[in-house]
Amino acid sequence: MSFSVFYSEKLTTTLPIAGFLSLLYLASCSNHPEGNKPDEKSTAEVAAAAAPIDSLQLKREAMRRDSLKADSIARKNGQLPGSILPGHRIVAFYGNIRSKGMGILGREPKEKMFRKFEGVLKEWQAADPSLPLQPALHSVTITAQGAAGKDGKYRLMNSKATIEETISWAKEHNCILFLDVQVGLSDLEHELHKLEPYLKDPIVHMGIDPEFAMQTKGVRPGKKIGTYDAKDVNFAINFLARIVSENHLPPKVLTVHRFTQGMITNYQNIKLDPRVQVVMHMDGWGNPILKKDSYRAYIQKQPVQYTGFKLFYEYDPRPKPHHMMTPQEVLAELTPKPLYIQYQ
Repeated sequence: MSFSVFYSEKLTTTLPIAGFLSLLYLASCSNHPEGNKPDEKSTAEVAAAAAPIDSLQLKREAMRRDSLKADSIARKNGQLPGSILPGHRIVAFYGNIRSKGMGILGREPKEKMFRKFEGVLKEWQAADPSLPLQPALHSVTITAQGAAGKDGKYRLMNSKATIEETISWAKEHNCILFLDVQVGLSDLEHELHKLEPYLKDPIVHMGIDPEFAMQTKGVRPGKKIGTYDAKDVNFAINFLARIVSENHLPPKVLTVHRFTQGMITNYQNIKLDPRVQVVMHMDGWGNPILKKDSYRAYIQKQPVQYTGFKLFYEYDPRPKPHHMMTPQEVLAELTPKPLYIQYQ
């Protein structure tokens, strides 16, 4: 109800005609563009001013706009600027610089390890000269633990000093860096934000390992093989996409480890975003025949976007006469040819 109507209805039975008309006149003047304006704001204005701002909804809308913009650019140009895949093959050394037991990254002294890495890169370039290589370090940064820890989540994050030193190793040798996450009895929602400061660096990417995601299993890591659903992978994709948009970064690469059917459920519901390039990575070890079978069953037959394959210095040759596959064998015997190769 407007100002003038409200007061006319209230006062017609109590004021003389002259007083009533004067009030009508004043009320009409107050609503005229050039008349005097009331001090009070309208009910609608007050309500609008008092309405709380839904920052989460605003962020979702901004994400959606960024996603649509990224989709448009990707459709026009094939990829977003700065995309690593599919124009390169990523070759990575995996482990932790503070551990000799987690992989080749950290098993040997730094300079010896990088000399070995240079030799591996030469082998891959010779095996496929058509595709340039992107060297990478893949560091297990949030690691599943046998002990529960103070909060009972069975995982431990590397120190800031360790993460920064690993980043410096990568930059010294023109590598990109993957920060790998094993959540234990925690989950991605409570762990990934810890890595956000480092992911703002253009060279830093991410890996998630369902083998050690035990929340749905209810047991400590190592007792069973863990699992992620498509919704967990989508959470990681959206998390990285937001960082890309907010910090004006080239697309991030997300590696998702897999070597069994149950490690990833509902793969067909994974929702891709041009700001994040998803690698489904077969990281089982042992007999090359079994490794190739796993790749076909869980990577080739359940495609998401790009593919990866892991080679183990210690475990693939066991038991003899098995051996670690050569670059030529990997490229000749796997379809599609993996664009992400990891050595542990």
